[in-house]
Amino acid sequence: MSNQPNTATGCPFTGELPSDPAELAALMSTVPATHATDAPPAPGIEAPVADWVTIEDLVRDPFPIYRRMREEAPVHWVPAVNRYMVTSYAACHEIEQDEATYSADERNSLMKRSMGHSMLRKDNPKHQVDRDAYGATLRPGTIKKHWNAIFEANNERYLGELLAKGPGSDFVWDYAAPYTGENLRMVMGFKNATQQDLQRWSQTLIDGTGNYADDPEVWATAAASSDEVDTAVDEMLSHYVGNPDHSLLSGLASMPIPLEAIRANIKMTIGGGLNEPRDVLATTVWALLNNPEQLAAVKAEPRLHSVAFEESVRWVAPIGMYPRETTRDTVLGGVALPKGARLGVVLGAANRDPDVFEDPEAFNIFRPKKAHLGFGGGVHFCAGTWIARAQVAQVAMPSVFEKLPHLRLDPSSETTDAGWVFRGMTRMPVLWG
Repeated sequence: MSNQPNTATGCPFTGELPSDPAELAALMSTVPATHATDAPPAPGIEAPVADWVTIEDLVRDPFPIYRRMREEAPVHWVPAVNRYMVTSYAACHEIEQDEATYSADERNSLMKRSMGHSMLRKDNPKHQVDRDAYGATLRPGTIKKHWNAIFEANNERYLGELLAKGPGSDFVWDYAAPYTGENLRMVMGFKNATQQDLQRWSQTLIDGTGNYADDPEVWATAAASSDEVDTAVDEMLSHYVGNPDHSLLSGLASMPIPLEAIRANIKMTIGGGLNEPRDVLATTVWALLNNPEQLAAVKAEPRLHSVAFEESVRWVAPIGMYPRETTRDTVLGGVALPKGARLGVVLGAANRDPDVFEDPEAFNIFRPKKAHLGFGGGVHFCAGTWIARAQVAQVAMPSVFEKLPHLRLDPSSETTDAGWVFRGMTRMPVLWG
């Protein structure tokens, strides 16, 4: 199965994810970490060349490609994307735990070109300075005390609009996208924009981040959205100096962070903060509708909404790949990599590694709990994890199945998904009643 309207740019457990960051860190530590050393690396083999991989095939359905690559070697050189693609769970996890060897600050980064130099393309200590600025708005306590009520109100509105449009409406574009778009607009504090603006900005900016085909039209639309976001950010930062609230922009307005860093981090948040919850919501509902036994279990036991959410992130990681660059000659998974090698850490492949997950190609909420990499790991573990869980697993999913007990896919209409750097449902007509 696939996921998302992009053609290009997790939480770690398939059960209840702890809200306490210390407990989460303890759970993540159960997966052995690897660290850089000063010792020279053991000799490695030359990376096999996957010249049979095309971007078009990755967009359509990357999972058979990942399976073949993973069976051959954990790392391949892929000419079509001009980088080494890392597909095994062990190798991807090693990268996440070794910031000294695998830098997030990639040269000639597509994300930097599309969104500016955000925290996702920084190493510590610079990364942590930017990340700490997000803490007050996104911490679990703030979500519980403030944002959950707003998510519930937005869900009531947009689920009502889906019902008003009637059977045959598209679950993604008539509900999931506007619902998560409005949530993000309010969390970020864009009083001078609409959820439609957030959707457009998100799509065009992440299209730029995943523009491995170097399409000039994609760059042009991404640049136009980048300029619009800059203008909107500057306006709201001035507004919040004298009118503070719980929003992200309000918090940033009082912090000694350079304007360019704020702009870049806001664009990064617009990208991941909208497409991740939107696509996980649609994918999870799609998967449950195709697995009636699992759907019945979720309806009977509310805590399984969270389990289904985590399994969905494992099964189809909404952010399927992110870049890293080696800072020294090294060996990864037995494959020799030179200093300056550009890597693609393919979470969409790592999360289906049969060495870690039994029957990994199947969506299965009953599988044993094991750490997945869908929301990254290490110092770059996704800061929006708890926001995504709250609006999808705690608010939207229970409401959808309660108010639409006979929800089903429309058999007369095609359901589609696409993408590889980002992956999500692109069309999902539904019926009910």
